[in-house]
This record gives sequence, structure tokens and C-alpha cells, in this order.
Amino acid sequence: MGPTVNSGKMTAHPFIAPDESYLIWDSKRDGGYGGSDLYISFRQEDGSWGPAINMGEKINSDKWDAYASVTPDGKYILFNRGIDDDNDNVDIYWVDAQVIEALRPKQ
Repeated sequence: MGPTVNSGKMTAHPFIAPDESYLIWDSKRDGGYGGSDLYISFRQEDGSWGPAINMGEKINSDKWDAYASVTPDGKYILFNRGIDDDNDNVDIYWVDAQVIEALRPKQ
């Protein structure tokens, strides 16, 4: 996937949209919000992947945020967040999937 996706200190747990128009994964990168953040990349017209976009403060926190997936109806993003510093306590969070369209670059 190249450095668009495979960069930072850790890259893991990809979710690809059913229509393959975007990819969400978690990564520990400089400039992130916390332990790891969720990033999204959109497929370009030439089939390549666009730049990694941090999904922002509506999803990411100062904790470990990871393992994103989108519900089959496309309405919600579900993801895990570590509640303590060791990630021994992890909760499942959800947000409106409209954040994906808000982050999609305008043509």
C-alpha cells in the first residue's frame, strides 16, 4: 500500500468499504491525538489511494483508538477505545458515519 498507509510507528486493523472507495485503519503517527488514531484514505480516480487523513477529534482521543468498522447499513462507525493507559479496559464507541463524507475530498 506504500507510505500513504504504511507509515508511522504502527499501522493495523484495516477496514475497506464494501465498494472499495475508502480504507480506514489505525496508526500511531506524529501529530496524532493519542496512543493511536483512526485514519482514512479515499481511492483516487486512477485506482491509487489518496493521502492519509486523520479522522479528527469526533473520533480520535488522547487514548488508543483502533479497530474501526462501518455498519452494514453505512450509518455508523464502530471502534474501540482504551480507557486506561494500559488498554486493559477497552470500550466500544460509535459515531455517525457522515464523518466519512465530511472528510471526503471534494472533486
